[in-house]
Amino acid sequence: MRRHGQSGRKGNKAQRRKAGRAPSAARRHNSSASSQETKVARLTRELDEAREQLTATSEMLKVISSSSGELEPVFEAILENATRICQARFANLNLYDGKFFRRAAIHNPTPQFAMMLGEVIRPHPESGFGTVARTKQVVHIEDVRTRRPYLEGDEANVKFVDRSGARTVLAVPMLRNDELVGVIAIFRQEVRAFTDRQIELVKNFAAQAVIALENARLLSELHQRTDDLSESLHQQTATADVLKVISRSTFDLDTVLNTLAESATRLCEADGTILWRPKDERYRLAACYGLTAEFEADMRQVALKPSGHSPVGRAVQAKKTIHIPDMLDDPEYVAYDPKRVGGYRAMLGVPLMREGVPIGALMVGRLTPKAFTEAQIALVTTFADQAVIAIENVRLFEEVQARTGELSESLEQQTATSEVLRVISSSPGELEPVFQTMLSNATRLCEAKFGTLYRYHGGTFYPVTFHKVPPSFADFLRERGSFVPPAGTPLDRLLRTRDVVHTADDSVEETPSPSALLAGAKSHMAVPMFKDDELTGTIVIYRREVRPFTDKQIELVKNFAAQAVIAIENARLLNELRQRTDDLSESLEQQTATSEVLRVISNSPTNVQPVFDAIAESAVRLCGGQFSFVVRFDGKAMDFASCYGLSAEGLKAFRS
Repeated sequence: MRRHGQSGRKGNKAQRRKAGRAPSAARRHNSSASSQETKVARLTRELDEAREQLTATSEMLKVISSSSGELEPVFEAILENATRICQARFANLNLYDGKFFRRAAIHNPTPQFAMMLGEVIRPHPESGFGTVARTKQVVHIEDVRTRRPYLEGDEANVKFVDRSGARTVLAVPMLRNDELVGVIAIFRQEVRAFTDRQIELVKNFAAQAVIALENARLLSELHQRTDDLSESLHQQTATADVLKVISRSTFDLDTVLNTLAESATRLCEADGTILWRPKDERYRLAACYGLTAEFEADMRQVALKPSGHSPVGRAVQAKKTIHIPDMLDDPEYVAYDPKRVGGYRAMLGVPLMREGVPIGALMVGRLTPKAFTEAQIALVTTFADQAVIAIENVRLFEEVQARTGELSESLEQQTATSEVLRVISSSPGELEPVFQTMLSNATRLCEAKFGTLYRYHGGTFYPVTFHKVPPSFADFLRERGSFVPPAGTPLDRLLRTRDVVHTADDSVEETPSPSALLAGAKSHMAVPMFKDDELTGTIVIYRREVRPFTDKQIELVKNFAAQAVIAIENARLLNELRQRTDDLSESLEQQTATSEVLRVISNSPTNVQPVFDAIAESAVRLCGGQFSFVVRFDGKAMDFASCYGLSAEGLKAFRS
């Protein structure tokens, strides 16, 4: 009995211990479940924040791509998203000119703050904006009322803080090539620090604002250049049309002047007429009528000075009509020599005047002494005026012809430039068609034979585009690849001088270049391509004859080089934007998969099988696989807990 009783007491004691442990295990289970729920809630919250930030980033990229260079909607969207996601009260975006901040956008300001806000901010050196300007770093102020500018009573700072109610401030710099171009500031009216994730978000928004600024600048420059080129092309085309009409008329000055000389001789009852034109500060025979062959031959050898020793010289010198009824009665001709003056006794000299300047003279002569009548003098004066008109017309015509040639050349150049810009706009991010168009136009307009375009990076040149390059030279360039130009070669001189290298005759150079040896190049020029004063490449065009390029042709290729740099920069920006969009899309897809797994976890807190199934499926989809396993290990053996993408037979084979 005693043993039985003892045994019963022992059994009761064991039962009591077991019963005592049961509530403790339950508490641990409840505590673990509660901890899991808290962790899931935290992860869900963080996931929601990440998705919200990614969504905002995606929206920003859409706004940038659809804004067509307009910055206001981009800045408004940035401030609205930054304020909302970071749980701030208001925000502003200011651009920096190196000295002052200028307000570009503001979101949700308090009425008092809006009333006092100016266009220009002159920051205190120790304020948030002043610190950003000095350090180019993020400035996070947990309570602006504890900062030196507020405590020392800086008027602008105190007024801003008191009227706006700002307490916690986050100011993030906008940097382009390590240069401060602006700042995004968000404000809370309570003392509550921003989280690291929120700071990173605003830094991301600042980078997007810089991208928008740069895109707007490039687009504005492109629009301005396109507008200028379109206007110039329109003007040049209209001018060329007019000049083509004018060029259809024939301006034969010799015929006109000879006709005038004949008419003056005949209508004035004279025996001969000579029309003189200035050349090399002397007056020489330009047209004549009625002269003997001997006298005409003598006169064509004469070069008269404007002086009183002849009626012509006297008329030009005095800038008025000189009438000599009889050469024997004129004191200037006391030693009259009939041979020297062709036997003429009466002479009439009329200057050809244009804007008060003599440009020639008409001399009408008679072999007998007889005064010219006033009507005849008036007639010769009219002929002189007509000669001036004819000379001026021909001068203008010749100038127009020369100008037409220049305008035609300019029009052709403008057309080529427009064609390059069209290729740039129609081939975003593609450089080969742009480079081909540039080389084709540069070679054609500069009357060259072939051309190459080299890129420069890391101290070496490498060819990227050829145009009509002879096969032997092209093969050499491809086989050589990237290269450092040997000393004394044109590209070496370009590196040292950072300027155009123009070789008149490569065959006489001390070290002939491969283009001369393999392609027969003689004259060639290499024009550098610069981006922010950094060499990025060069355009080289070649002639097979010794004929140096003109200054206009060099300027034309310089223009093409500038356009090549624009195309390269546009391609770089576009590739960066595409890469960032791809990265964000991939990140969003991964976050979404994580969210789905977390959702399965939250829906099945006690059943791990759905979780393993979701993980296996997400792994295949995100990693581009065909099937996946989740394998559990109990310390001794492994077992397939879940499988996705594999048939039952395949799984069986793996299990075996």
